Amino acid sequence: MSTWIQAVFLDRDGTIGGHEQVVFPGEFALYPNAVKAMESLKEKGIGIFSFTNQPGVAAGKSSVQAFHKELKNFGFDAVYLCPHGHEEGCSCRKPAPGMLEKAAVEHQLYLKKCVVIGDRWTDLMAANQVGCVKILVKTGAGQEAYDRYHQQEYFGKWAEVEPDYVAEDVFDAVKWLNTLK
Repeated sequence: MSTWIQAVFLDRDGTIGGHEQVVFPGEFALYPNAVKAMESLKEKGIGIFSFTNQPGVAAGKSSVQAFHKELKNFGFDAVYLCPHGHEEGCSCRKPAPGMLEKAAVEHQLYLKKCVVIGDRWTDLMAANQVGCVKILVKTGAGQEAYDRYHQQEYFGKWAEVEPDYVAEDVFDAVKWLNTLK
């Protein structure tokens, strides 16, 4: 894998496991290929960071601590989670880049040397704002997002963002990263 990559930010729901809807901690299962992908990144010494919107926290359906514990147990080096609802207007909720910017400060990252892998256009939009490599996976909501983009149902700022790669799943995304120099 290319040595220029400092960190990979992985979305949770639909990217590393579950499906397009939120599955709360304790019920969430990783995709088998997600485990292989994360192991491959760890072997190369690349930081693996969670990058997830979880409005169920604000709604009282789970806790930040439960998500942090689960994600750390999966092997993430750090967890970046937006607990706010859609309407709260925070700077951390994707498509805002707040979680990426916070990680950059905390881990001395140059975001142009980082990668975001997600199944929604909001993941790609956040990545685009700070110059990360953008990978859309077709798992979770990814196939629908890909189809909508190619049917030109995205307009305005959404249409301005194009994935650097479209992967079948997170393992395919990591394999593609191996081809970059």
